[in-house]
Amino acid sequence: MREDYVKSARRGLSTIAAFAAATLLSSAAMAQASDDVVKIGVLTDMNGPASTPTGQGSVTAAQMAVEDFGGTVLGKPISVIVGDHQLKPDIGSSLARRWYDVDQVDLIVDVPVSAVGLAVQNVANERKRLFITHSTGATDFHGKFCSPYAIQWVFDTRALAVGTAQEVVKRGGDSWFFITDDYAFGHSLEKDASAVVTKNGGKVLGAVRPPFATPDLSSFILQAQASKAKIIGIAAGPPNNMNEIKTAGEFGVFKGGQQMAALLALITDIHGLGLQAAQGLLLTTSFYWDMDEKTREWSKRFFAKTNRMPTMWQAGVYSSVMHYLNAIKATGTDDPLKVTAKMREKPIEDFFARNGKLREDNLMVHDLWLVQVKSPQDSKYPWDYYKILTKISGEEAFGPPDPACPLGKK
Repeated sequence: MREDYVKSARRGLSTIAAFAAATLLSSAAMAQASDDVVKIGVLTDMNGPASTPTGQGSVTAAQMAVEDFGGTVLGKPISVIVGDHQLKPDIGSSLARRWYDVDQVDLIVDVPVSAVGLAVQNVANERKRLFITHSTGATDFHGKFCSPYAIQWVFDTRALAVGTAQEVVKRGGDSWFFITDDYAFGHSLEKDASAVVTKNGGKVLGAVRPPFATPDLSSFILQAQASKAKIIGIAAGPPNNMNEIKTAGEFGVFKGGQQMAALLALITDIHGLGLQAAQGLLLTTSFYWDMDEKTREWSKRFFAKTNRMPTMWQAGVYSSVMHYLNAIKATGTDDPLKVTAKMREKPIEDFFARNGKLREDNLMVHDLWLVQVKSPQDSKYPWDYYKILTKISGEEAFGPPDPACPLGKK
């Protein structure tokens, strides 16, 4: 009898142990990272014209997010790798394909220049892997080319146009003349801003369209000056945008009473140009390092590593990577669709974003700021460049979802 009891008890213990082991294995299977590592690829411009506002600074921002998160998630290491797409769509898509297929990258971030970003988005969609763009503004990302695997985090051309044009018109800048980069990005900025100007009762008096990287912009500035428009709108990115502002200062545009409104300008652009040339410039930004204690604390840590203050793009890289890693932790998996679903559940309220929310069309909507560049006399310390004029709500700046995007439609 006693031997039978002992055998029965042993069998019971074995069964309990087996059940416990199976339960543990099941839990481990539910909370897992593919390939036992979460790999983030920063695909950027390391040496070209976009390298200062993105480049190594974007890499540093991603690395800071990983370090602050603790370096592991679900018990697995988080790694960051770097690639230079040289502003070429074919190189960008080739690197993305290799990263997803061979290197098992889970998430690609940054990717300046819309043409490269759209090429990478195509690969992400094909491979069913995640891509978050920070430094490309084409509205097609969350419009006609929207994808469940691609997220736009920092800005788009509509938000910048609404933020700058609408607020400037409200302040009396009701006549505009545009200097527009003669390619898709510039045309998109001009179109969006023109629509906002006219909708709010202003007038567009004309436009000139210099080619990308034009060495001599004098004739274009003279035409804008001769228009007598109150506002000269700069629908351009680097390098034309800063060269146009510099040339305008040399031609006495500001002294003549005209103002310039940059539809895309970054704090590193202002730093390179100098306050003497940039003073008075109006622009919209998603982020300013000196806005409050949260922005200053993170930005000073970033400065210690890079010797410059972060752009909105670089700050956005940190914000999105941190939100992504928290979503992996909360879901117990790095499955892309499960992670993005979790990313939509929680609001994004950090040092970068105010009132942030990832919408069903994969656009991260958040507040923006209209700022004016200070004069040298008003700047009290290094990188004290902006006077904040007003906040623009995310709903107002980004507008409703594009009907061309099927995501979220029943």
